[in-house]
Amino acid sequence: MQPPDPRTGSLEVFAVCLPGVEHLLASELRAAGIAAAPEVLAGGVAFAGGWSEVYRANLESGLASHVLVRIAEFGARSLADLDQRGARVPWRDWLPHGTAFEVRAHCRRSRIYHSGAAEQRIHAHLAAQLGTASAAEPVRVRVRIHDNRCRISLDTTGTALHRRGWRLEPGRAPLREDLAHALLLVSGWDRRSTLIDPFVGSGTILIEAAALARNLPPGRGRGFAFEQFTSHDAALWTRVRESANARERAGLEFRILGRDRDAGAIAAARANAMRAGVAADLDLAVARLSELDPTGWSGRGAVVTNPPYGLRLGSAARLPTLYRSLGRILAARPVGWDVTLAAADRRLALRTGLELTSALLVDSGGTKIRALTTHAAGDSDRPPAPAPHPRDGND
Repeated sequence: MQPPDPRTGSLEVFAVCLPGVEHLLASELRAAGIAAAPEVLAGGVAFAGGWSEVYRANLESGLASHVLVRIAEFGARSLADLDQRGARVPWRDWLPHGTAFEVRAHCRRSRIYHSGAAEQRIHAHLAAQLGTASAAEPVRVRVRIHDNRCRISLDTTGTALHRRGWRLEPGRAPLREDLAHALLLVSGWDRRSTLIDPFVGSGTILIEAAALARNLPPGRGRGFAFEQFTSHDAALWTRVRESANARERAGLEFRILGRDRDAGAIAAARANAMRAGVAADLDLAVARLSELDPTGWSGRGAVVTNPPYGLRLGSAARLPTLYRSLGRILAARPVGWDVTLAAADRRLALRTGLELTSALLVDSGGTKIRALTTHAAGDSDRPPAPAPHPRDGND
């Protein structure tokens, strides 16, 4: 195949995400106009685009963790093949002299089976072309050798996208930002009505909710690896950011409420919200679950929360009682209010007695987390259900 040219901007892009989130990510990229025809694969979404789409995916995606650009693909049945063809990759077209880098290889069903040896070969060619590395954060070079075919990609992101930069006080067993984002999307919350989290923790769900409602780019206020690339277009990057900023809402006309019995959690959530620029959009207060009174709720709204589990509460024996109490309280909610729970233990969540259905199953670092919701099937606001077995990704 003809190698991609970084100057033309005709690129093969792969947006990596948590397993189970692929269809949501494809919908997000399509709705934003970033990917016209996204292809859902295991572990992410592939699409064609230019640097504008790469910049936008990094800045605007709330679900992707990394955005990769493929720079080379060739057959490699031996380390000698890898060495010979890896030397032909025009590394200086992509990365300037002195760029810090690190190589990570993954080998599967190939004659080249030693990932460390593959990494050494590619590392040597990079070092020969790029020279002595600077002290900057390294650009990650991903080498995937699958069925005797080598694909080399550059990570345009750097630090994972779910690390937004504002959560410096994580609290106990925090939900990842991209997982909180996915939870909000499958909840059916319309971004125009009241949202409540009775177990606010470090505030991740509510901070993501405020950013969603105000159209704040998830990648605001952070840097990206692509800013080190040879082809980086600073003027284009400025236009992409200005366009995203122009879509922001100044404030909200509805309430986003967070409650927690732990004063330390509320303090951490406030500090995180301040750094995220959404503190004025949140109503945070110390309160016990028993103080939650849905009889005073009106209109439409949603409860989206990550209830305590395991060591987060300190005593697993108390959890069934907590979940039954949560169920009794939320059973009194008025019509028009949906409930979505993040659940690492589905049986525990069902102790609520609520009619919950599984809207999403995500593998988060080896932990299976479900989004269980009362959201009614067929609502037009609800994203499409994830497919059970997307085929293997080409990252």
